[in-house]
Amino acid sequence: MNILQKRFAHTLVAVVAFIMTFTSAATAANLKVSALPLHDWWWLAPEKPSLTLQVSDSIGAACEADLRIVVTTDDFAPVSEEMRHVRVPAAGVADITFEPKVKTPGFYRLSVYDSADRLLAMNFGYEPENIVSLPDSQPDLRAFWDEALAELAAVDPQYRMEEVPELSGKQRKVYLASMRSLGGDTICGYVAIPVKEGAYPVHIYYNGYGAEPWCPAADGNPDWIDFVIFTRGQGLCKKYNKYGDWITFGVDDPRKFYYRGAFMDVVRAIDFIYQLPQTDRDNIFAEGGSQGGAFTLVSAALDNRVAAIAPYIPFLSDYPDYFNIVHWPADPVKAAAAQAGISEKAMYKTLSYFDIKNLARWIKCPVLMGAGLQDETCPPHTNFSGYNLISSPKEFIIYPDKGHTVDYNDWSPRVKEFFRKNMR
Repeated sequence: MNILQKRFAHTLVAVVAFIMTFTSAATAANLKVSALPLHDWWWLAPEKPSLTLQVSDSIGAACEADLRIVVTTDDFAPVSEEMRHVRVPAAGVADITFEPKVKTPGFYRLSVYDSADRLLAMNFGYEPENIVSLPDSQPDLRAFWDEALAELAAVDPQYRMEEVPELSGKQRKVYLASMRSLGGDTICGYVAIPVKEGAYPVHIYYNGYGAEPWCPAADGNPDWIDFVIFTRGQGLCKKYNKYGDWITFGVDDPRKFYYRGAFMDVVRAIDFIYQLPQTDRDNIFAEGGSQGGAFTLVSAALDNRVAAIAPYIPFLSDYPDYFNIVHWPADPVKAAAAQAGISEKAMYKTLSYFDIKNLARWIKCPVLMGAGLQDETCPPHTNFSGYNLISSPKEFIIYPDKGHTVDYNDWSPRVKEFFRKNMR
């Protein structure tokens, strides 16, 4: 090889090296990481959590990268961190098997980074039924709620029902129902009642925070009474709202806090259903999501007339831990407490009267709970804080890829079967 050939060869090698470096850097920017949906991303001992991460390139190019895998608790405390080198073939994928080596029951965050770019953020769980969050109830918790129930019983409900012909069907008529609750507040909702004479089981739906009004399909559940109820100042009752941002109202005083009245609205809804002549009083069931999930749990904690309940992604539980995980509603509640001139300790004392985990031990009926593993609004940790303190028959379903929702195609039939199974 002459000198010109040698120089050309050296130049060619340098150019190829440059191109390979450039290509690797360019394609690394297109890296994608996902977790294969194995084991639903939660485990029970003696199983060992193990995740298979699949790395690919969005434009199908070959590339290499050094990925940083970070595990924290759900409130961001560090657990582990390690580096993995990955080679992605052209038009292919590379798998990384990763064992988080967690030993404590809980829900955890997994993040995968390429330099500063986060390519994956997800939650996984370990031993959810063994998560311990001890009750922090006040000594007068039972007396507090007995007093509220006595006040509610003294309020004349003044039940009213007005048929809504355009919403009614052949098998059920739909009515706009309204009634007075604690403090004289008006609450309202839609009730669908079968036309045929008889006594029917009841499905009460409690609603999420700020949910828009909705009505059950007139003939969608013809052998049941369906009741969609909105608590004070929400949904159909927004025209009566005097509370502003409900969860911040009265946070300095448990007797003025919004949810004292709202929890009594939950019971008043049962009162309304109970007095209907078409109701099978032995078979009243409740369901709800988010705030409605909390209300569903409250319905069984404060009233023994409910036969079984199906809360999902429930709100309002385990406040001290909850507020370490989320910004909402933590930030506005803390701001309201500061504006009212009370300490966080005093704020948490107020909230303890309304913490679902403190009421959960009063539940006596069967419970089916749904949780979204990727929920950042009502994280699964808070769902299980209350659930794990329930002593009645219970079961749960975790939807691994769902955030603040459930898979209704699975959940709704599951709830119907659960209610039928628990008919008295």
